[in-house]
Amino acid sequence: MRSAYSVDTVRTAERELMARLPEGALMQRAAAGLAAACADLLGRVYGSRVVLLVGSGDNGGDALYAGARLARRGAGVTAVLLAPERAHAAGLAALKRAGGRAVGVGDAAGGGGAGRGGAGGGGAEELIERADLVVDGVVGIGGKGGLRPEAVPLAAAAERSRAAVVAVDLPSGVDADTGEVRGVAVRADLTVTFGTHKPGLLIDPAREYAGSVRLVDIGLALPAEPELEALQHADVARLLPVPRAESDKYRRGVVGIAAGSARYPGAAVLAVSGALRGGAGAVRYVGPAGDAVIARFPETLVSDRGPRHAGRVQAWVVGPGAGDDAATVGEVLAAEVPVLVDADGLRLADAEAVRGRRAPTLLTPHAGEAAALLGVERREVEEGRLAAVRELAARYGATVLLKGSTTLVADPGGGAVRVNPTGTSWLATAGSGDVLSGLAGSLLAAGLSAVEAGSVGAYVHGLAGRLAAEGAPVGAHDVAAAIPQAWRNVLG
Repeated sequence: MRSAYSVDTVRTAERELMARLPEGALMQRAAAGLAAACADLLGRVYGSRVVLLVGSGDNGGDALYAGARLARRGAGVTAVLLAPERAHAAGLAALKRAGGRAVGVGDAAGGGGAGRGGAGGGGAEELIERADLVVDGVVGIGGKGGLRPEAVPLAAAAERSRAAVVAVDLPSGVDADTGEVRGVAVRADLTVTFGTHKPGLLIDPAREYAGSVRLVDIGLALPAEPELEALQHADVARLLPVPRAESDKYRRGVVGIAAGSARYPGAAVLAVSGALRGGAGAVRYVGPAGDAVIARFPETLVSDRGPRHAGRVQAWVVGPGAGDDAATVGEVLAAEVPVLVDADGLRLADAEAVRGRRAPTLLTPHAGEAAALLGVERREVEEGRLAAVRELAARYGATVLLKGSTTLVADPGGGAVRVNPTGTSWLATAGSGDVLSGLAGSLLAAGLSAVEAGSVGAYVHGLAGRLAAEGAPVGAHDVAAAIPQAWRNVLG
């Protein structure tokens, strides 16, 4: 399990550790890990040109000490100081002793004191554009809002250059706790983060700015309950339902699918396709698309008598392609088994009926549907995904799976939010969400909790999308067909 902790939690852990260590030891640990990552990225350190973008906090100190280590290995290192009078004094002294140099933003010209590697000449932006590596140490994890005006041209120069960009702890200009980006931010190729992941490194839009993320262990003692957690293969393998020798189709769980309409029969077919591959022993379908479903999947148990008379199920999926069939949505919500509500079901569901349910409920909106449920603009959800998924879970008293470039799963009782690490942009295709609904609903019927069904379903679905696509366009039916391959990949 990959965990992420809030800024306050990280700072508390850092203070507790620093109280037990010699002064400066913790920063040296961070700088050593940062320098090693930079060296790995450079490949050949000797003779390389490195530019440090140095702010006034400890983040800048980490960059300066790491720069000193690179300078001792023969790199030409120049620190561009955004606030020279407030730069980390000991780190700056270490850089100069190692042969590096420091300049202010406005006076980065001249050739003297360039160190081994000849980084002299030109203004700050020119130095960046000529560099092999740029280290972003402008703002630390406490930064709020975008970059300040004096740093914006430097970030732009780094993006224009051919240099690899390494962010210290997280890219400057992104919010560590929420993943929000409110203004200009540094775009990194690699982020070297210390002690633990920060939520913003795992959530879009900030995740897009982080590039690859490398975690450096600096010895922090962190609490058991993180802010955010991401499943990995081993976690998912433990949760996937596997039939026992005495299992039959009913003991494995039966999932009901109430989906589709005369206008959208394909939604029913796709939801059933996901459900059949999701671990339950049988799938019951009710709705007007029975002929289309049975033609594609003859193993489905089809009924035209409505959810109440469909037979026993351990969980329901309702809503994909349902059109305006509010009666069916209401009937499913009245059932005393776990229910997954998606697509049209989210629009048709009565909020009080959702809040009044005693059995688990899993809502699976995309950003537009979440915005409608919250009464806000879609952009507000996309820019603040973590806040949106928590608010939805609290407001509806249900587990919420917020789909998108970062899929999040939140429980109404609070606790860690799950973030899905798998997927591909090719999953942004019609019907993909219907497949996910069937898959997660089947996991509910197999006995997983709403949080587990949502997070495991998203993981396997994302992996199936990646395996099906392999860099090329795919349809939702391709994603469904790749679920068994993804399942084997996890268990293998």
